[in-house]
Amino acid sequence: MRVNLTGHHVEVTPALRSYVERKLGRVVRRFDRLIDMQCTLTVEKLRHRAESTVSVRGSTIHAYAEDEDMYAAIDALADKLDRRVRKHKERVGDHHATEAQKHGASATH
Repeated sequence: MRVNLTGHHVEVTPALRSYVERKLGRVVRRFDRLIDMQCTLTVEKLRHRAESTVSVRGSTIHAYAEDEDMYAAIDALADKLDRRVRKHKERVGDHHATEAQKHGASATH
């Protein structure tokens, strides 16, 4: 999946684009049912902000991170998104199937 990357008051260089795609790529690898991923990089004085919105079936996941360094903000954003996508994936998982397997296995013994 390609990341839609935009910049506000910052030029998105090829090096910055590849860094964002590499860092946010682990989110895509963890959860393959992503519909769309939008990432925005913003610079305001000494604050560097990275924010991202991920569309998945049934909901939208949003996260942002601020730091004095853009690369550190991107790292923090990737960590937050990874946690939130993992939590969403656990929440969406079919818990009834595991309960049926437990009861089915105990009934046969």
